[in-house]
Amino acid sequence: MYNVISEEFNGVHSWLLEYYAKCKSGEIIIGNELMITLDGLYADLYSGEYQFELTYAHKRIKFIEEKCKHFEAPHAGKAFILLLWQKAHIEALQAFRMFDDELQRWVRRFQEDILLVGRKNGKTPFVGAMCLAEFFCGPVGIKILCASNNFEQASLMFDAIDYMREESPSLERVTRRNQKGIFFGNRKQKRKKGKFSQQNKGQIRKLSAKTGAKEGRNIAVGAVDEVFEMEDDSLVMPIKQSLSTQDEPLYFELTTEGFTNDGYLDKRLIEAREVLHGEKYKPRWLIWLYTQDSEAEIWQNEKSWYKSNPSMGVVKKWSFLRGLIEDAKTSSSVRAFVLAKEFNIKQNNAQAWLDSATIINPETFDIDKFRKCFYIGGVDISETTDLTSARALFIDSKTMKKYVLVMYFVPEAKADTELSDLNGTNPEKKSYREWAKKGLVTIIPGNEIDTSYISQWYWGLFKEYKMQPYKIGYDNFDAKAFAKEIKEMFGEDVPVRVPMKIETLSNPMRIVEADLKSKDLIYNNNQTGKAEVDIWCLENTAFKVNNIGLIMPVKVQGQSAKRIDGALTYIICYTVLGWFKRDFIDLIRER
Repeated sequence: MYNVISEEFNGVHSWLLEYYAKCKSGEIIIGNELMITLDGLYADLYSGEYQFELTYAHKRIKFIEEKCKHFEAPHAGKAFILLLWQKAHIEALQAFRMFDDELQRWVRRFQEDILLVGRKNGKTPFVGAMCLAEFFCGPVGIKILCASNNFEQASLMFDAIDYMREESPSLERVTRRNQKGIFFGNRKQKRKKGKFSQQNKGQIRKLSAKTGAKEGRNIAVGAVDEVFEMEDDSLVMPIKQSLSTQDEPLYFELTTEGFTNDGYLDKRLIEAREVLHGEKYKPRWLIWLYTQDSEAEIWQNEKSWYKSNPSMGVVKKWSFLRGLIEDAKTSSSVRAFVLAKEFNIKQNNAQAWLDSATIINPETFDIDKFRKCFYIGGVDISETTDLTSARALFIDSKTMKKYVLVMYFVPEAKADTELSDLNGTNPEKKSYREWAKKGLVTIIPGNEIDTSYISQWYWGLFKEYKMQPYKIGYDNFDAKAFAKEIKEMFGEDVPVRVPMKIETLSNPMRIVEADLKSKDLIYNNNQTGKAEVDIWCLENTAFKVNNIGLIMPVKVQGQSAKRIDGALTYIICYTVLGWFKRDFIDLIRER
């Protein structure tokens, strides 16, 4: 049937029909969810329920292509020529009209628009251009609000609108900007009346969820960027309510997928898919989702990338995405970020970090190999009845491989499994007494961690093997006594505090993963079970990702009783090593 789809409607060329025809023929590759939307729109053309009036859409397309200009390299100053998918989207949004019984006239059908598309496909400038077109082509007094979860993201769309306005002399001549927003009427303008003078009280402003979404606004267009970050609807509901007085309101949501579990976007997409599959009726919501049909096709067929990246090869570079795919094959954290942000495949905010093949390394070493050597230490000091880990990391100056020694500490209340059934101090149900017999765990008398046992372990390495710490990193929890003891034993500059922040831990965590994969990190596995606790902690560790791809360790989702302290001391050691690597390497090469 698609071979006979006409690209004209009532004698006028339709970009939506052209796009639909090329998608149906396979010339343009899209996913199943967008095809459901396009099939529905095509059926609506001939249903008799709606009018399809291209004048409104083409006026805005013409405005964008003739008046708006790009503002970023490599296209800065060039005309904003819309891609076919963008023209089709504008037509779908603007051309359909429906009869409003309350107003007793035909009005724009769609009042809400959700656009889900992979990053770097130009979605923010595109919706910014649509907002600017509405500012000029819409009614006098139109008020537009750009919003997002934080001020910086809200500024991206607002600034995109402002820069496009500045790049065009004809638009800049009849508008002005100040700290409050963008307004009609330029101080140099002689005209005092008319749509493009200060007589027109239209305006464009921005709003952040962090500053509070105030009610009582009266806007005609609301655009919310990157809704994947939102945990609830506290930002969007006041904006939607502010649109309620308008005859033809327009509410945009644009986003990629994200990592917030059970957040606003999750609920929104569940509802959108119910609408697509006919389970819910919302005829005034345009649902435009660029999604993959499976994860497997991403790795097997490059052409499938178009499904979530409609600007592939024009705005988004093939080389860029190919590079990310190669990185994703070797890093679980990069993989999760790429699947969510590039291909709109939902990822949990706590993905498992390492697989067994990455963790297991049978190589062992003799502790005497590093007698009289310097090391980097790392300590994760836990709460009262929790597990604590202390680690020493050595580097072979010839091979640059890394070797670690570790000791775990628990209070008696946790070690005595007979008591755990009564007081719940050992929910992981591990026999710490058995681990203590193997020399893996030190049991501390009482109910809480005494940090002097940790510092004494480091002192024991010095007394027996003449091993000296260059730096020992520690987290910030109740560590003052420990830091003081280490200073007294090894010197004022040895203890280093490591903030447990995503910005601090992200890169070291990635390097730990890379060294485990390449087997350049040796932890004495298969030597009388000495790595048993280390392996358990690594298996329990997950990571969460933020919106720019930084990661940090967390517990695997649904396994709060499991311990990750050993994984944290790996990452703390690598963090400190990264800070002092040059000096440390010079030191060990001298010896």
